[in-house]
Amino acid sequence: MNAPFPSCSGSTLGLLFRQVRDAMWGRMEHELAQAGHELTFSQYITLKMLSSGPAGVTDLARYAELNPGAMTRLLDKLEARGFIARVADPADRRALHIHLTEAGQAMWLDVNQCGQRVRERAMAGLSDDERNQLMRLLEHVRDNLSFTGS
Repeated sequence: MNAPFPSCSGSTLGLLFRQVRDAMWGRMEHELAQAGHELTFSQYITLKMLSSGPAGVTDLARYAELNPGAMTRLLDKLEARGFIARVADPADRRALHIHLTEAGQAMWLDVNQCGQRVRERAMAGLSDDERNQLMRLLEHVRDNLSFTGS
């Protein structure tokens, strides 16, 4: 017989969120390795953002929660692997737009399938209504904690 869960204190809630995040990324690393891809979490996040279209270095750094220097080094590695290209902004030669190359787009399609398998595994046993409710609740918690709202 399972013991009842204690009421969810703030530290328990935060720990649970961390455990879920770590478990998701651990499973994602396994899926990526099985598919022959070596990506760090920050590289994955950067490619995910670029899959929606070109972005600037500053926006990518903010999205991946990296400082600009670390983002530049990460982009150097992705460029060396042929996944991204830096293109000068015609309106401002100092600014760069980062694009996925054809190789990067093809790789992203495969990587995204890995992510889909992980998401499906994480949601196994939940009905569509439960999945939607879980996402709404998590978004609500995130929004409650956001500094942009208050």
